[in-house]
Amino acid sequence: MIERKNFFSSWSGGKDSTLAFYRACKEGGQPSFLLTMFEENEERSRSHALPIEVLQAQSEAVGVPLVVRGASWQEYESVFLDVLESFKKEGITHGVFGDIDLEAHLEWVQKTCARVDIAPYHPLWKMERRAVLDELLELGFEAVIVVVKDDKLPESFLGKVLTKEVIEEIEQYDVDACGEEGEFHTVVVNGPNFKQRIALDFKGIHKDSGYSFLQVKLS
Repeated sequence: MIERKNFFSSWSGGKDSTLAFYRACKEGGQPSFLLTMFEENEERSRSHALPIEVLQAQSEAVGVPLVVRGASWQEYESVFLDVLESFKKEGITHGVFGDIDLEAHLEWVQKTCARVDIAPYHPLWKMERRAVLDELLELGFEAVIVVVKDDKLPESFLGKVLTKEVIEEIEQYDVDACGEEGEFHTVVVNGPNFKQRIALDFKGIHKDSGYSFLQVKLS
């Protein structure tokens, strides 16, 4: 149970981490920090490639401080552990994660959190993937697609708001509409727990390692 427990939220800025955070708060958890892991140079977030100003705007919108750490993939675990140790010293007992059903990542989270005696909590775990999306839309979250895997989806999906119609379009490419295995990533710009909508500008596309990334900036 997360009720009345102090937690940090593993925060990508995308739909799953945002919904997991929302659920944990609704269940009575007490959010202390959002934690986002960045590339080594700390210019862009891992996977979603978001600049810090966009994540800071999300942090301000939900009213929870943002913690950012940069790390190479080789250093990722040690840097992550270092942050968790600092959280533990501040009285944080739980970590909230947005994983749905990827067992390998669940095992990594459980193993890593256990090393610093922080309890991992997965509010979305084993939900039907389409049910995750239905809940997201019913609650009024607005998520924009900002990354696509080139061999799964065309770059024409970049910049599209996730709606029932867009979900159906994604499924026509034989892609899971949750994108749980990295087929695409989103950034959330509004929702029931946001104090204000985040206005973004999209300035071009860059490609790297088989992915297309929408260049995202605050308006």
